Amino acid sequence: MTSSTSIQPDQLPATIRGYLAAHDAGDADTALRAFTSTAVVVDDGLTYRGTEEIRRFLAKAGAEFTYTSTLVAAERSDDAHWIATKHLEGDFPGGVVDLHYRFAMDGDSIAELVIAP
Repeated sequence: MTSSTSIQPDQLPATIRGYLAAHDAGDADTALRAFTSTAVVVDDGLTYRGTEEIRRFLAKAGAEFTYTSTLVAAERSDDAHWIATKHLEGDFPGGVVDLHYRFAMDGDSIAELVIAP
């Protein structure tokens, strides 16, 4: 992977934009369709592999908290690697965080997503 280039959030691939919107809306079924069947998601130190584990991740991610989420930045590393940065504010520990969603694409599907501050 090469160095990233800042882009406008609307320049992220449609699959990524769709995933982010579905995840924000709590629509796990739509969000899940963005992934390959063998995808990997890493969030909060936990790794989820494949459709069923990612479905469980999507169903519980952030569900215990109330928060707002704003897409504040985007980057392109190459045709397969993208970063979306979201600013969250809510009643979770710390109350404010910028999360980086690092996507690795396989064609038009998400093969890997790593979420970290």
